Amino acid sequence: MDLPEKMDDTTVTPSDSVGHLPEFDAVPRPEFPEASSSETLGSQFASIASPLGHASDDPEKAPPASPKKQFAEWGMTHHLIRNAQREEAAGFKRRELGVTWNNLTVEVKAAEAAVKENMLSQFNLPQLYRDYRTKPPMKQILSNSHGCVKPGEMLLVLGRPGSGCTTLLKLLSNRREGYASISGDIKFGNMDPKEAVQYKGQIVMNTEEELFYPRLTVGQTMDFATKLKIPFHLPDGNSSVDEYTEETKEFLLKSMGIAHTVDTKVGNEFVRGVSGGERKRVSIIECLATRASIFTWDNSTRGLDASTALEWAKALRAMTDVMGLTTIVTLYQAGNGIYNLFDKVLVLDEGKQIYYGPAQEAKGFMEDLGFVYTDGANVGDFLTGVTVPTERQIRPGWENRFPRTADAILAEYNSSATYKDEIARYDYPNTQQAAERTGAFKDSVAWEKSKHLPGSSDLTTSFMKQLRYCTERQYQILWGEKSTFIIRQVLSTVMALLAGSCFYGAPDTTEGLFTKGGAVFFSLLYNSLAAMSEVIESFRGRPILAKHRSFAMHHPAAFCLAQITADFPVLLFQCTIFSVVIYWMVGLKHTAAAFFTFWATLFITTLTITAMFRCIGAAFQTFEAASKISGTIIKAVVMYAGYMIPKPKIKAWFVELYYTNPFTYAFQAALANEFEGKHIDCAGTNLIPSGPGYEDVPDANKACAGVGGMDRGATFVTGDQYLLSLHYKGSQLWRNFGVLWAFWGFFAVATIFFTMRWKAAGAAGSNLLIPREYLKKHQQGKHDVEARAQAAEGKQQTDEPVGIDESNLVHNTSIFTWRDLVYTVNTPAGERVLLDKVNGWVKPGMLGALMGSSGAGKTTLLDVLAQRKTDGTIHGSIQVDGRPLPVSFQRMAGYCEQLDVHESYATVREALEFSALLRQPRDVPREEKLKYVDTIIDLLELHDLADTLIGSVGNGLSVEQRKRVTIGVELVSKPSILIFLDEPTSGLDGQSAYNTVRFLRKLADVGQAVLVTIHQPSAQLFAQFDTLLLLARGGKTVYFGDIGDNAATIKQYFGKYGAICSHEANPAEFMINVVTGGIPEVKDMDWHQIWLDSDEQKAMIEELDTMVAEAAAKPPGTVDDGNEFSMPIWEQIKIVTHRMNVSLFRNTTYVNNKFSLHIISALLNGFSFWRPDESVVDLQLKLFTIFNFVFVAPGVINQLQPLFIQRRDIYDAREKKSKMYSWVAFVTALIVSEFPYLCICALLYFVCWYYPVWTLPHNSNHSGAMLFMMWVYEFVYTGIGQFIAAYAPNATFAALVNPLLVSILVLFCGVFVPYDMLNVFWRYWMYWINPFNYVVNGMLTFGIWGQNVVCNEEELAVFDPTNGTCGEYLADYIAGDGWKINVLNPDDTSGCRVCQFRYGSDYLSTININHYYVGWRNAAITVLYAISGYALVFGLMKLRTKASKKAE
Repeated sequence: MDLPEKMDDTTVTPSDSVGHLPEFDAVPRPEFPEASSSETLGSQFASIASPLGHASDDPEKAPPASPKKQFAEWGMTHHLIRNAQREEAAGFKRRELGVTWNNLTVEVKAAEAAVKENMLSQFNLPQLYRDYRTKPPMKQILSNSHGCVKPGEMLLVLGRPGSGCTTLLKLLSNRREGYASISGDIKFGNMDPKEAVQYKGQIVMNTEEELFYPRLTVGQTMDFATKLKIPFHLPDGNSSVDEYTEETKEFLLKSMGIAHTVDTKVGNEFVRGVSGGERKRVSIIECLATRASIFTWDNSTRGLDASTALEWAKALRAMTDVMGLTTIVTLYQAGNGIYNLFDKVLVLDEGKQIYYGPAQEAKGFMEDLGFVYTDGANVGDFLTGVTVPTERQIRPGWENRFPRTADAILAEYNSSATYKDEIARYDYPNTQQAAERTGAFKDSVAWEKSKHLPGSSDLTTSFMKQLRYCTERQYQILWGEKSTFIIRQVLSTVMALLAGSCFYGAPDTTEGLFTKGGAVFFSLLYNSLAAMSEVIESFRGRPILAKHRSFAMHHPAAFCLAQITADFPVLLFQCTIFSVVIYWMVGLKHTAAAFFTFWATLFITTLTITAMFRCIGAAFQTFEAASKISGTIIKAVVMYAGYMIPKPKIKAWFVELYYTNPFTYAFQAALANEFEGKHIDCAGTNLIPSGPGYEDVPDANKACAGVGGMDRGATFVTGDQYLLSLHYKGSQLWRNFGVLWAFWGFFAVATIFFTMRWKAAGAAGSNLLIPREYLKKHQQGKHDVEARAQAAEGKQQTDEPVGIDESNLVHNTSIFTWRDLVYTVNTPAGERVLLDKVNGWVKPGMLGALMGSSGAGKTTLLDVLAQRKTDGTIHGSIQVDGRPLPVSFQRMAGYCEQLDVHESYATVREALEFSALLRQPRDVPREEKLKYVDTIIDLLELHDLADTLIGSVGNGLSVEQRKRVTIGVELVSKPSILIFLDEPTSGLDGQSAYNTVRFLRKLADVGQAVLVTIHQPSAQLFAQFDTLLLLARGGKTVYFGDIGDNAATIKQYFGKYGAICSHEANPAEFMINVVTGGIPEVKDMDWHQIWLDSDEQKAMIEELDTMVAEAAAKPPGTVDDGNEFSMPIWEQIKIVTHRMNVSLFRNTTYVNNKFSLHIISALLNGFSFWRPDESVVDLQLKLFTIFNFVFVAPGVINQLQPLFIQRRDIYDAREKKSKMYSWVAFVTALIVSEFPYLCICALLYFVCWYYPVWTLPHNSNHSGAMLFMMWVYEFVYTGIGQFIAAYAPNATFAALVNPLLVSILVLFCGVFVPYDMLNVFWRYWMYWINPFNYVVNGMLTFGIWGQNVVCNEEELAVFDPTNGTCGEYLADYIAGDGWKINVLNPDDTSGCRVCQFRYGSDYLSTININHYYVGWRNAAITVLYAISGYALVFGLMKLRTKASKKAE
């Protein structure tokens, strides 16, 4: 929001507000102060506040002015007015639209339609056909909604989760994707939704998600947002774009009080940055930077404390008033201070609009229907609670006639005067005023749009500027992730050194042909494999691009071209280092021209393959589909480059893969660069005869064998002949170079095309998923629930909560105390104290609240008390019943963390049973544990969700439902000491928050001890607690003790030091304001010191000492069984493995990807190497078809690691800390659950590959052995993938390490460089410790040993003997080095025809396979590698597992 310069006491009338602000006296431009709720402006602003505050078009119908709306109260109103004047002076008209809607109905597929198939049911064709034929039931998520919000008005939309609030906001911001059907009228000004599309940057929505590049700073993020919305004509007083940008950015940052974070990273859950509340404020000001006319805000106060949320609402009120905006907001737990700022309120209940009208009249309307409003309650929570039986209170005498349901309230509303008043306004779009305003709006948008843009564009700045700003941001992202960049370059350099040493000093004879070809091929291959990470990157940036598109900030092409521009220097650096190292180590052609040609070819190839993977990422909606396709394409690209299958040997049905493959042209160009114009002498096994006794034989009496392109009888081959045999020509080098640039251009254009078609994530809301195997049970359960509900309807309705059998619940008798608790951590600036001598206790039957400002150490204290910290130093004493904590404390205390971390493929019941079975004592029978789960399901009212998958947020249970499951998981463990909960109400609506605290109160009442951190409770929530521990920043105690009835005790304590809490104030908010200095009268007092000096503190310490002494004298209330874990290790392994098995059984996406990767790879491999003959070149093809099997590993590893790390994070976050089960059980379960699928994978590959190749041996001795090797290899590479994942900090790090490790294993397995030619340093250790060597050599033994070799004519060496017959002439050669050769005409005296090999075993001897037993030996060694790989998973997981810190 750019903003303003002059003003005086002139009143603005509605007619003025169409396109004109009145003249105000000039106000000097001071530096922007931070916005402050306590700041009030001078009298010169007071008189304009009210008229601006209600830009209603009908003065008679305007709601009565509320004193809270005198909007001189927001500290920066004068800047708004000043900026509005400067814009008007520069020729801007006012952008006032308003939005009107009527009969708006929206349908989606009903959640019941979502059944989660499992591994077997997905192949149940009759069922699938029935599902296909059945039309999915539809559900109305919005029913006949209507309203009119004019310029200058604010509407508050209230409703419980699932009521349709977000859907309404999406439609009112013209986001219509993802719904099955939408009917009804919406008008923006007097434009319909189609016409409004080209103004999407003026009709924006701030969603609940915070989507940012986490490593950019707040300043960089806002710079980008502000620059892309710079008007073409600058307002008066701005001389340059930079000055305007800086001024706007500064205003926005200060408007939300986050100017101090300008150089801090935005961060996310994995990258440390600003706090959660600050990140939410960044998303608010980024939205404001759009300079829009209609704003919709979806729960934008989530994570903000009450004072910040009120400040935000005041800012919106001021902006709406001054600039004539239309503001529509939906909020959970909205305080009355915020509620009173709104003109209108709309209440939704399950899609039905039960009230719409003036905010001031809503409470009275509901009270007239018989509902009772409790003093001090939030009006918003009262309005949404009237349809909740457990929530509402009925006026005496109205019990039988109040409207019980949403339909009944809606009927009352439709017959009310309020409804008639409101529908009279819906003709607004057809009025002259709306037409004038819309015309002025269009003129204003055109006036600020760059003249370089087409008239229909919805953007503001020119394309060249968009490109420039996107490119700048791309470099900032790279710089922010410089550690990843450095790791990548280091790995690339290491790989170049390893590859260079592997191919070191390749000879210039025919023996070096294959090696040099391998070196060139590997150089191109490694850099291409490294580019595969672009697929992941594409999905990481996608949500942010979708958000910026909805804000009309830049064209997708600018984003794509910026990525490409940023590629150039990075890839140039990478390819330069790689080329310099590998080129000279291998000893390729020693000329500057050849080197620079190689370097240029490598660069453009890497650029092209990077663009190709980026294009694949852009083309697919899901990461799974994109990774499957990219894995298949890389195989095809590598196989059809001309290295593994020479062009003459490519099958006709796959020849297109050769011609449409950029790698083909790259390999041709690089090979032509190396061999063109060279003279290559025959040597080694290629020259027949050679060696002792044949040194001086003339050239006519010896010849080359097995070298492509040689002349018959020649002893050398020219580079051009060799190239021609591969169908390459040196003269086509630069043509191929040009073709690569053309491919790059094609992929770049395709990426832009696909990026433009990206849609924001599905709009249909979260789906509840029922596993297919539980569907019948779930439907039966639903009928039972409905039957119970109908039975209840038949009786007198009581609105009382469900009764619970309290005899089943655990009764606790232990007292938990902590004394002088100090917690310090080491930071770069030295030691930092996070908790400072904190004292307190929790007793049975007590519900304790732990409160404080943001950063006061609430969560830290819970973590320390619950023994969850693994870093830092803890001093002080933590005791149970006056004794040190028992070994079993972590599992005997329940701890619900703030983040709801669950196994997404488990149902709610399974998650609770899992916890009960593992955490209740081992002497409790299984049946009793499972029965207790039912008790907790009843307590938490989870019966209708019991058989529903937990899923992920947005695709499974809602935030509130997940929170209940988190609490349930801890309760079923029967915590015998106490329960800790960290922020159990954050992110919930008022009703859910109240229900959650009501459950906790119920638990405390039956004798449980509960300690809760709570953010900003309403007055009713706060009244449920018994005691309060209040902390100030730095973990300093401000108060510990009873709260008292209606918070009387606390009010009295703070009141005697001058902090008086008024009768209507929320005591919880008041406490936070005291601590944070938000109350001007006492803001300079040191409340921590006051507490230390107070009588209350002395009495508390005495009571604590007495309590500890008495408890220590009595027998302990909780008996420690001495076991770290509740269940023995074998039971743990069984239970955890069962859960993992069920999870994989349901995770069809993961398993299907695994299977399809094997099937597609195998078919491609099998049909590419279709039925090779018996010639030497066909032996080479058999080698490569077997070697190709190895390449199934990288794709599957990339897919397996994120799942492993996700599971490990769940274990680390919750299950390890609560001592649910040992890390040994965890690793065992993860490994064992993969076994059945790996066996199926090996079989699928074998069937799809072995039979198309066909000419491999068919007897079971060989083919069975081959299948066994493939089977064991599946375990080998899975072990490798899992041990990397076990220690990797995150999935990105694992993805960087994979190509390096796989490349090393592939390089040194004896295929690229045969054993005899390996550098001596590697030959004697790296070759022998490489598992891939044993796999490939074992399979080659079983596949090729014993086969006959029949040379083609061009493979034969043809020469004349010096004397005698051919057999006699070659006798000495055959007795020595030439024992492998096959002389076809030994009795002839001229034209000897010699084939290099007689049998497959002769060929195998060239790659160090000299005996058939090597096959079985290698099979046994491969089994050992599989076992040792899994042992490494255990070892590295143990290294990662840290012990919790204890108090010293």
